[in-house]
Amino acid sequence: MGSDAPGAAAPPSQTLSRGIRVLEILADAREPLTVDEVGRRLDVHRSIAYRLVRTLEHHGLVGRDAGGRLALGPRMAALAAGVAHDLQAEALPELTTAANELGMTCFVAVLDHDECVTLVSVEPRHAVASVAQRPGSRHPVSLGAPGKAILSALDERRWPPGVPDPTREQVAEAAARGYATSHDEVIPTLRAVAVPLVLRGRPPAAVSAVYVASDSPPERIAERLARAAGAVRGALGG
Repeated sequence: MGSDAPGAAAPPSQTLSRGIRVLEILADAREPLTVDEVGRRLDVHRSIAYRLVRTLEHHGLVGRDAGGRLALGPRMAALAAGVAHDLQAEALPELTTAANELGMTCFVAVLDHDECVTLVSVEPRHAVASVAQRPGSRHPVSLGAPGKAILSALDERRWPPGVPDPTREQVAEAAARGYATSHDEVIPTLRAVAVPLVLRGRPPAAVSAVYVASDSPPERIAERLARAAGAVRGALGG
């Protein structure tokens, strides 16, 4: 039987995999990067990184600032808008209202294999200082409030392997009280509160708020996020 037969496992394309990793590296970076920095993080020679970047630039997926440093390009926004479009559309106004009421950045994160990925995010309009939470940013699901909120709504048989015992205990606490918290886990100094967002026929998700400090106790933040999650769930028939 040839390798093109149905069900045959085709080897992945190294070039395509590297190009996708470039996009992930830029999405996770907190600031624009040079080609050399991309190459180091990708662990390839600068010439290879340059060719990958040039191809992604050609398709509008990567752009350069005035200093020639690299960031995700405008075409990425168009592609991202097509991911779970109805969920983004219903979540956006709810997140906007919650973010402005709480004075915190609010976002929806979804489970992708063993990672928690930000789908849509809104910063508060009049906050003196707010936290940027870029759509597409990702981290292990065992870290941070959104990941714990997602795990709290899942049967353990659906958890990714390797969730440490301390996280298991925190997830059990989150399941009992209906929300998860974190501090200093994904990004130093930042706190987060998250509630699960369970939607029929969709990947597990969470509605979360991220902030540096607040006078509002976590339970009050969680109550506001739960209202937003309920509104999104109701709009999508979840």
